[in-house]
Amino acid sequence: MSSMEIREELCKYAKKTVANRLVVGPGGNISAKHEGKMYLSPSGFALDEIEPEQWVEVDIETGAVTDTGFRPSSEVLMHLYAYRANPNIGAIVHTHPPYCIAFTLVEQELPIMFPDQAALVGKTVYIPYVLPTTDKLADALVEKVNAASSILLGNHGLVTTGRNLREAYYRTEVVEESAKIFLIAKAIKEPKVLTTEEFEEIASLESEAYRILLLQKMQ
Repeated sequence: MSSMEIREELCKYAKKTVANRLVVGPGGNISAKHEGKMYLSPSGFALDEIEPEQWVEVDIETGAVTDTGFRPSSEVLMHLYAYRANPNIGAIVHTHPPYCIAFTLVEQELPIMFPDQAALVGKTVYIPYVLPTTDKLADALVEKVNAASSILLGNHGLVTTGRNLREAYYRTEVVEESAKIFLIAKAIKEPKVLTTEEFEEIASLESEAYRILLLQKMQ
């Protein structure tokens, strides 16, 4: 995949993010890695406004902006630190999904409740509120980024990672749906969640085909 193809794919998932109300206004930021660089949303843009040439190229090792023009998102450190900490990450999606934010106002640990959540996301971890756009938030994220592919940010939003943009994006959708389901169920009675054994059965290597099938359906 070329850098231009990466930029075009970023536009595709940026538009999906806005269309599905996972961010509003100029909120949120997404990035993808390619040949030692990351391509990150520019500061001050709504995600669905960004054209392919406007994604900001940043050298992951040095943090230097390696093309001219736009300023990278104010969360640039969070993306840089995550890529440096986990070389298996190929893309990062940071959004402000309403049910995820609502969940962090009343809970911390998002339980695993249904098979798609177990297969596509697995464990979701939590970071208490940290001032956005700071190195403190980037440091807090790095402490969790090897533990899970989805990280709830208290009073703030959600960060998901993946081997590629599609995986990272659909994890965002699934975690938001999970938070919604939990809050609806909790309003009625204590939710029945998957047991450890049930989760491990789905998350086992034998379930890889199930996970791949789900991702294929989501194209």
